[in-house]
Amino acid sequence: MNIEYINPFIEASQTVLKQIAGLDAKLGKVYLKESPYKSNSIIVIVGLTGKIRGQAMFTMDMNVGLFIASSMMGGMPVSELDEISKSALSELTNMILGNTATILYNKGMAIDITPPTCLFGDNLHISNNKLKTVCIPLIIDNDKAFEIDLAVEEL
Repeated sequence: MNIEYINPFIEASQTVLKQIAGLDAKLGKVYLKESPYKSNSIIVIVGLTGKIRGQAMFTMDMNVGLFIASSMMGGMPVSELDEISKSALSELTNMILGNTATILYNKGMAIDITPPTCLFGDNLHISNNKLKTVCIPLIIDNDKAFEIDLAVEEL
């Protein structure tokens, strides 16, 4: 996968996490995931079309999702993944992908995004047989992983 596709996702994620939730996100080691792979307990999926096609999947453990949702709500305690916290996480990914689309557009690569879909549960498995999945881990609060699993192809 071309690095010029990965960097806008990193830049947009770090910017939105800082602006919306007040969280600093440090880039972890980017790596390729083998399909199928086991996922964390929360996945927010956004489809991508246009110059590149595929999907961006934002994955996190339940405690990370609750921490991010709480941070987005000004530190209000969030103890369960209710409708408000699911909506907050979906909106966060929507803002990240909106910013990513703007960055890519400014580089001459127009894309469109689908509305986010939030999945949660135990023992989730993801399979992208036709596309390679690049994992972009972002570390927040020194020990919490917020991962972007990017599976795209250029058209």
